[in-house]
Amino acid sequence: MVWLITKYAITAAMVVLISELAKRSDRLGGLVAALPLVTVLVLIWMKIEGQTQAKIASHAWYTFWYVVPTLPMFLSFPFLYQRWGFWPALLASCVMTVVIFLGYASVMKRFGVELL
Repeated sequence: MVWLITKYAITAAMVVLISELAKRSDRLGGLVAALPLVTVLVLIWMKIEGQTQAKIASHAWYTFWYVVPTLPMFLSFPFLYQRWGFWPALLASCVMTVVIFLGYASVMKRFGVELL
């Protein structure tokens, strides 16, 4: 139980750190947010918890493929936010990401990469 609480605390601290950095500097906050810190933490937690090398490698492999279709959200959100406001822009960006992901997964399946 202590381990689980420690994992939550460290992971939550990273989110708080990034949001605090973003308050002070858009660029620095964006840079740190763009780093795969959560993925690195997950890989560390998996290793410490005794997951197999294949399982850890598979997680990293699929993380790469799942990141690609999410990138357009970061371009559309600022554009939509200026026109529609925060919540509608966030919702539209998330819906767009799901639609792009479904199309992307369909295309990637033809190349032997099963994402769904």
